[in-house]
Amino acid sequence: MSSRLSASARRQQLLDVALATFARHGYHETSMNDIADAAGVTKPVLYQHFESKRDLYQALLDDVGARMVATITEATRGVTSGREQTERGFAAYFRWVAEHRDAFVLLYGGASRQDQEFSAAVRKVTAEAATAIAPLIDAGIDPEHQLTLAHAIVGLSEGASRRLVERGGTFDPDEVAGQLSAFAWAGLRSIHQPVAAS
Repeated sequence: MSSRLSASARRQQLLDVALATFARHGYHETSMNDIADAAGVTKPVLYQHFESKRDLYQALLDDVGARMVATITEATRGVTSGREQTERGFAAYFRWVAEHRDAFVLLYGGASRQDQEFSAAVRKVTAEAATAIAPLIDAGIDPEHQLTLAHAIVGLSEGASRRLVERGGTFDPDEVAGQLSAFAWAGLRSIHQPVAAS
């Protein structure tokens, strides 16, 4: 056990260990003892950073969600072509899912859906992802329409990812991203601003 980590580095280490432990055993079957043991720390050290298992799980949902949104945002930063934004956004997302299956399972798995507080945290992540995507839909439509379409894109991506993860095995994230970005772009490029009634 390293005792020389800064408080922020120790917190991140505990979040990383908790992610793997929760993904492997599930929320209800995982105890704070399990996480402390896996991290090589004592339970009091764990409780210095998180008041309870619920607090830890909530922090983990927030952390994982922020990382996912940051991945998509960074991939599309500075890109001006609508098609390229679509392609890069999907590619970044599916690479994230392929490389962070535990994180995806945590966000969209059982405990996060069945618990009201955790479900609210996941909805917040979904809303943040849609808010990040909406401005990229440059189709001359109003912001509310953009946001609705952004939520549809998030739902499309989540549904496809859920199937891939539940099926098991590996998948080519770039191939899947290419398929879905082509599908999404075909729809997005056909959107036009409504003509005002005369």
